[in-house]
Amino acid sequence: MRYIPNTKSVRQKMLREIHVKSLEDLFSDIPEEVRLQKLLRIPGPVSEQELYEHLMTLSEKNNHGGNASYFIGAGAYFHWIPSVVSHLAGRSEFYTAYTPYQPEISQGTLQAIFEFQTYMCLLTRMEVANASMYDGASALAEAVLMARRINPARADVLMPSTVHPEYRQVVQTYLLAQDTNFIDVPFTEDFQTDWKAIEKRISKETSCLVIQNPNVFGTVENFQTLQRISEKIHEVGALMIVTVIEPISLGILAPPGEYGADIVVGEGQPLGNPISFGGPFLGIFATKKTFVRKMPGRLVGQTTDSRGERGYVLTLATREQHIRREKATSNICTNQSLCALRASIYLSVLGKKGFRELARVNLKHADYAREQISRIGGFRIAPVPIFNEFVVECPKTVSKIQKALLAKRIVGGLDLSRFFPNLENHILLCATEMNSRNDIDRMCEVLRSMT
Repeated sequence: MRYIPNTKSVRQKMLREIHVKSLEDLFSDIPEEVRLQKLLRIPGPVSEQELYEHLMTLSEKNNHGGNASYFIGAGAYFHWIPSVVSHLAGRSEFYTAYTPYQPEISQGTLQAIFEFQTYMCLLTRMEVANASMYDGASALAEAVLMARRINPARADVLMPSTVHPEYRQVVQTYLLAQDTNFIDVPFTEDFQTDWKAIEKRISKETSCLVIQNPNVFGTVENFQTLQRISEKIHEVGALMIVTVIEPISLGILAPPGEYGADIVVGEGQPLGNPISFGGPFLGIFATKKTFVRKMPGRLVGQTTDSRGERGYVLTLATREQHIRREKATSNICTNQSLCALRASIYLSVLGKKGFRELARVNLKHADYAREQISRIGGFRIAPVPIFNEFVVECPKTVSKIQKALLAKRIVGGLDLSRFFPNLENHILLCATEMNSRNDIDRMCEVLRSMT
């Protein structure tokens, strides 16, 4: 439809229709004292190039990934995204987050989702994964709801403090009317899950145990301990849910499926998706084939058509929103297909070797940062295994340290007292492949000046 501007006669006709004499009368309700009495000082027209240069000058007044060093993670991680990810994901054939209502027509979209599901199964060592969830927190909430469906007579959910506090809040919100008994388990002095306390609380009333690995403090939980806890949980007929908020860690850590997880959820943002002020993110959801009809979200399956050619379909849809609401596994009626596509492209570009090497670089940079900070007087770091995050006890308030770092264009970590009042003067730092040794050394210089 062409744009045809209103003529003077057309405007007059419109005003007569609504019984108004002039355009000014439309604003008569606005008091005179708050009206602008003069014209705005707006510069004249400029070329596209001039406008671009002006906006770039304004934007450079802000700190951003191009001119600052970021040492903050805690659920949203700053990783390098190869240019090919945005190039391919931005193609018009893919650039939509929605699955068509006649899905079998869009074989390309369905295949892309199917490949994502395959990647998630490979990463987690689980048997089936869905098309994605809203984000890691909603995926965890849906996992607990699924555990309640599998064990409807059990109301106890063991969820230790080492699970991200905001994830725990989302879970509790989702299950507010589900008559669920959330059992909190404290963490140890060295920021590990208190497994002895968990073992004491496992009972016949336990529906599931939720574990985060690496945990909210960046600590990597012991593999043998996780296996033992899994056996204890299964002995009483409960489920073990593992959430992985930093999936890059799976490049070197054992996948949850290897230590007995029944449901694996996580955050896919680090896999080729920008932080983007907190969203959109990507929820990962995988489980055992036994529970496939209890899991939420969409599933794409592979089949053959009447000519024997490979095709993709939405399968097992009778457990989703296509049926009566009270019978459905979840009220989620969409997915994060575009973010999932980015994750698939990202993993394809890296490959097995590249993904493993990226994980090693993250570990190497975090180890270097931890080693350098531990040499600064007044700063204390617990000697526990980590991936790319760790807790530092500081000699001064975290707010003062963050302010000093920001003055040098360094974005410090998370003030843990925001979620854990007993962890005053504790900061959670993160180092990824985006933090060079020079960046880490500059941060350490600022920290030395604080002692």
